[in-house]
Amino acid sequence: MAEARGHHEPRTFLGRYIFSRDHKIIGIQFLFTGLFFLLLGGLMALVIRWQLAWPSDETHPLPLLAKWYGWEGGHMPPTFYLTLITMHGSIMIFFAITPIVIGFLGNYLIPLQIGAKDMAFPTLNMLSYWVFFVASVCMILALIFGAGAGWTAYPPLSVVATPSIGQDLWILALALMGVSSLMGAINYVTTIIQLRAPGMTWGRLPLTIWGLFYTAVLNLAVLPVIAAGLFLLLLDRWGTSFYIPEGLIVNGQRLDQGGGAVLLYQHLFWFFGHPEVYILILPVWGVVSELLAVFSRKPAFGYKATVICMGIIVGLSLIVWGHHMFTAGMAPMLSKTFMTLTTLISIPSAVFFLNWLGTLWKGDIHLTSPMLFTLGIVFVFAIGGLTGLFHAAEAVDLYVHDTYFVVGHFHYTLAASVLFGSIASIYYWFPKAFGRMMNETLGKWHFWLTFIPLQGVFFGMFIQGAHGHMRRIADPTLYDFLRPWQSYNVFITYCALALGAAQLLFVANFVYSLFAGRKAERNPWGATTLEWTVPSPPPHGNFEATPVIRRWAYDYSLPEAPRDYLVQTEDEVPVGAEVAAAQKR
Repeated sequence: MAEARGHHEPRTFLGRYIFSRDHKIIGIQFLFTGLFFLLLGGLMALVIRWQLAWPSDETHPLPLLAKWYGWEGGHMPPTFYLTLITMHGSIMIFFAITPIVIGFLGNYLIPLQIGAKDMAFPTLNMLSYWVFFVASVCMILALIFGAGAGWTAYPPLSVVATPSIGQDLWILALALMGVSSLMGAINYVTTIIQLRAPGMTWGRLPLTIWGLFYTAVLNLAVLPVIAAGLFLLLLDRWGTSFYIPEGLIVNGQRLDQGGGAVLLYQHLFWFFGHPEVYILILPVWGVVSELLAVFSRKPAFGYKATVICMGIIVGLSLIVWGHHMFTAGMAPMLSKTFMTLTTLISIPSAVFFLNWLGTLWKGDIHLTSPMLFTLGIVFVFAIGGLTGLFHAAEAVDLYVHDTYFVVGHFHYTLAASVLFGSIASIYYWFPKAFGRMMNETLGKWHFWLTFIPLQGVFFGMFIQGAHGHMRRIADPTLYDFLRPWQSYNVFITYCALALGAAQLLFVANFVYSLFAGRKAERNPWGATTLEWTVPSPPPHGNFEATPVIRRWAYDYSLPEAPRDYLVQTEDEVPVGAEVAAAQKR
C-alpha cells in the first residue's frame, strides 16, 4: 500500500505504456487483449454454426485450413470441430469475457471510484497482466496444436484420447490464467478494504465496486481448487492415475494406469465452474444497477437489498455445483439437496429484478447507447435465469442435459448478458478512459442489429434442445431424428452471421472514436461517482488531492438540489425531510 501511494509517473515509453504500473493503463491493456480474443472467439462461433448448417457442403469458410490439413472433399473432420468447440468456449470465458469484465473494469474503476491513487500493489498488478499475456500465447498455441477435450476437459477424454501437446498447452494456459486472476483478486480485495477515501464507507460504495469485490472474493475461494484439479489432470497425462479408472480400455488395449476416480475431476471442476458464472456476472449486475440509476435519473432502488443479495448468491454459488452432475449417477438424497439449493438462488436473483424495475419506475429514462445495452441485459438475463430453473429440477435436467437447451441457457446467461454488459460498460466509460465520445447513432444501430439476431441464435437453441439435438456433434444430418429439424440450424446460422456482421459497427465506432471522436467533457453523463470528478482521461495518480466523500453514490433528482444530480464529494445542501429520507436509502 505504501507502493500505491509512492510510485512515480514513468518517463519512458516502455514504463508508461508496456510495463506500466498505472492501474488505468493496465486496465486498457486487458481491454484490448480481451477485444482481440472476443473477435477470435466470435469468428470460431461463426465457423461452428456454418458447419452445423451445411455439414456436407464442400464450400467451407476455411478453405486455407481445409487445404492445409487435407480435409477430404473440403469437409471438416470431427476432430477439428471438437477443437473449435474447445477453443471457442475456453477463449470466450477465460480470455475474452474475463479480461474485459474483470481485468478492464476492475483495474480501471476500483481506484477511481473509491478515491485511491492506484491499486494497493501496482507491481503485482502489472505482473497479473503479463502472466495473463503469457497464458494467452499458450492458448493460441493450444489452438494451433489441436486441444480437443471440450472446455471442461473431462477425463479420460482429456488424458488418454487427446495425445496432442495442444492439450498440455491448454492446461498450462488455464493454470497461468488462474495465477493472473489470483493476483488481481488479492489486489482488488486489499485495495477496496484499505484504500477507500475518507468518508467512503461500505454503504457509499458504488454497486459496480460491490460486484467487483464479490467477484474477487469468489476468485480467492475457488481458483485454488481448479488449479489443483488441473495439476492432477496434467500429471495423469504424464502417467499417474488420479482420474483414470481401473480396467480402462482404449483402442482395444487395456491401460496399465488405473485406480483413479473420473468423477473426482468433475467435482473439482464444477466447484470452480459454477461460481465462475457468478464471477463473470456479478460485475455486470453492478454495472446494470449503476447505469439504470444514471440514465433513469433516479436513486438506485433497494441499494442495501442488492448488496445483501449479491452476498447471498456468492455463498450459495459455492454449494450448488452438483446440479451439473445430475446425470453422473449421484445418490438421490444428494441430488435433491443440490436441486433445492440451486432453486434457492432464484430468490435473491428475483430481488435484483425487482430493484432494477424499481429504479426504472417513473424515471426520466434516457435511451443512450449504454442504457439500451443495459436494458438488453435485463431482458436476456431474465430468459437465462428462468430457463436455469429447468436445469435446477433434476427430473427435467435428465432429459435436456447435454442438449442444445443447455447451450441456449448458458449463452443467454453468460454470452448474451456479459456481452451486453461489456459493451454497455465500454460505451459508458469510453469517454473517461480515452477522452472522446463514441458515436451515439452508430451505438444505437449497433444495439438493435445485435439484439434482434441474438434472440434468433440462442432462443432457437431451446427449440432444438427440446427436440433432442445433442451438443458437440459435427454433423446433425447423420441422425435420422434430427434431419426434420435441420432447417433450425440453417436459420440459427443466418442469425449468427447477421449478429457477427453487426459487430463491425462496434469495431468501426470504437476505432474511429479513439482518434476522431468528439472530445468528452469531464462528466458527459451527469453521473455522481468519483471517476467523473477528474479529467478525461485521468492523470497519473488520479486525484490532485485525496477526495472527501460526503454522500452515497446515487443522489439523483433530489427535489431541492441545484441540478438533477449531486456528486459524492459535494457538500450537503439544505434539504427537507423528503430529501433526507432519499439520501438514507
